[in-house]
Parts: sequence; structure tokens; C-alpha cells
Amino acid sequence: MNRILSVAFLSGLLALTSCGGNDILTDSGLDPEKFVSVSDNGQTALYRLKNKNGMEVCITNFGGRIVSVMVPDRSGKMQDVVLGFDNIGDYKSHETDFGASIGRYANRIANGRIVIEGEEIQLPRNNFGHCLHGGPQGWQYKIYEAEQIDGKTLKLTLDSPDGDSGFPGNVKATVTFVLTEDNAIDISYSAETDRTTVINMTNHSYFNLSGNPENKITSDILYLNASAYTPVDDTFMTTGEIVPVKDTPMDFTSPKPVGQDIGADFEQLHNGKGYDHNWVLDTDCNIEQVAASVYCPSTGIRLEVFTDEPGIQVYTGNFLDGTLKGKKDVTYSFRTAVCLETQHYPDSPNKSHWPSVELRPGEKYSSRCIYKFSVE
Repeated sequence: MNRILSVAFLSGLLALTSCGGNDILTDSGLDPEKFVSVSDNGQTALYRLKNKNGMEVCITNFGGRIVSVMVPDRSGKMQDVVLGFDNIGDYKSHETDFGASIGRYANRIANGRIVIEGEEIQLPRNNFGHCLHGGPQGWQYKIYEAEQIDGKTLKLTLDSPDGDSGFPGNVKATVTFVLTEDNAIDISYSAETDRTTVINMTNHSYFNLSGNPENKITSDILYLNASAYTPVDDTFMTTGEIVPVKDTPMDFTSPKPVGQDIGADFEQLHNGKGYDHNWVLDTDCNIEQVAASVYCPSTGIRLEVFTDEPGIQVYTGNFLDGTLKGKKDVTYSFRTAVCLETQHYPDSPNKSHWPSVELRPGEKYSSRCIYKFSVE
């Protein structure tokens, strides 16, 4: 391993809790040795962040993925509240977005087609004829260079070459995770390019606040600080409209169970197979305002989301179908997780009336998302 990677990895190992014999495991039960791999594309490892409250976040530099998040429930018992795998092999062999840092473009681009400075560019089409999450070789499948700055900070860097999955420009991107002392994961994204391109980054963690991924999330209480959303057609592509949520099942301006209206006879729920939509936030990109929150009645764990992005994609695990086994050999079934992906709107490159996602030489892309945990 290179020096930065090996020092960070060994430092993380020394800080881990020893669990019987010579085994060194994370609090969430992960074995860091199972995340070590070396290939022509780089080297992978597991990195551990921990604060004074005992909250632990484990991240692999493969796809910049959050692997586990240990937070206390109302009784003080630590719960792992995200889905994922317990070894690097499963992350590499399964096409999933569990916990990933998504790029170059989070969400969908219609027909994989963009026009930049008059040039039409065809991107890979990997989802109902569209380009989803940067295509089948998006950044969630790349190896980031990792630097563990301290016990609560991890910086990941990725050099994406011109033409990467068809996207123009040499792009240098960073994702920095900071675990705060008030039990928040503060994620900052940045990117620069030498040629005009499009950028839209997000985190794709699958949350289950019950700590048991066999439990459905339909009884969790969801709040969205959004009075409008962007409808989709039956290929999950945004239509270009922005529609009020009032008097529809899409209204979470007053907190309600995720499953309260998810089965309603409503076109958008049919099109999305449940909730799989972008909501237009009322926060005016003010990161001080709560953009969304989820509360689990069984554990008392609350997750609040803050962002400087204009939108948030809420996905209710509609395509989890019991074919994947994750950590602790648990099968991930239908609607056992919720994703809260802060972002610009889907297909913004083809909808000029929406906030721009273009990044030009000399400019710097930045985005920030905070996942803050508490108990009630």
C-alpha cells in the first residue's frame, strides 16, 4: 500500500476495539482486513471515524461508501442504521449504490444525452434507457485516494479523466466526511474541471433507523420541508414540471408514516413503484434549515438532513427484492430502507429552466449534506 493509505489504515486498526483473541473488529462488527484489496485501479481499505459519544462511522474508499453507522437508541444501545456489505468483494461484485458517493451525475439524465457548448454527448444508458448515477461505471465503482486526517475526518479524492463514462473534462473531485461531536456526519463535496462539464454529487446511504434491516421502514415518520416535487413518467424520468404536493400522497410537510399513503391509487406512486422522487426544497439552499427528517418509533432514533442543495431524492427501497444478503448475512427485502439524497434536480442538463449543473474551468463545484442523529 502507498504510505498515506497504509498509515491511515494501520492507525485505524490500532484504534479499533479488540473483540476476542487476535481479531480486531469495528464496533459494528466489521473486520477491516476484509476490506483490503489491491488492483491495477488502486487499493481499498476500511476507515473508522469515532466521536466522544461513542458514535462510529465506517467508510471504504471503494466508491466513497459509508459501510456502517453506529448510533445510540433511546435506551443507549448502539444500533447500525445503514445497509451495506461486510467485505469488499460483495461491494465489487454487486451493482448497488449502498452508501456510495455518487458522481459524476447523481440521479437520471434522459436518454443519456447532454448538450454542452453546442456539442451533443451520448452517455451510457443503464436504467430504462437513461443514464443513472453516472452510468454503470460511475464514481460509486471507482477507488478514491484516502487520507484520514484525524480520528473524525476522512478526505477522499478522485481524478476522473476526460471522457470518463462519456462526460467531458478532467475532473478532480473530493469528498470529505467529518463526524461531529453532536452525532452528525457532515459531508462536503468539491470538484474542478479543465473543460465545461456537468456535476451533481450525493450520498446514497440506505437508512433503517430500527437497527434491524429486516424491519420495513413504512412505519417511520417522514418530514420533508418541500411544498413541491418533480413528477416522473413510467421510466422514472422527470417531466420538467414542478407540482405542488398539497392534497396529494406526496405531501410530507406535516410528518406522517412513510407507508401511510404509499399504496394510494396515484399515478406518481405507480410510476415510481412507491416513493422515488425529487422534492423541491423550501429551504432556499440554507443549510441551517432542516430539509428532511425521519423518526423511528421503535428505537427513538431521529435523523435530520441539512443541505445547501435545492432538492432531495427520497427513495423507499422499492427495488430491494430479497436477492441480496448484506452485513451479518441479513437479506435485504422490499422497503427495508429509505434514501435521502441531497442534489440538484434529475435531468437538469436538459431542463434549462431548472438550476444549472454546469461546471466550467476556473469554477469550483461545492455541495454539502449533514446527516444528524438524535434520540427521543
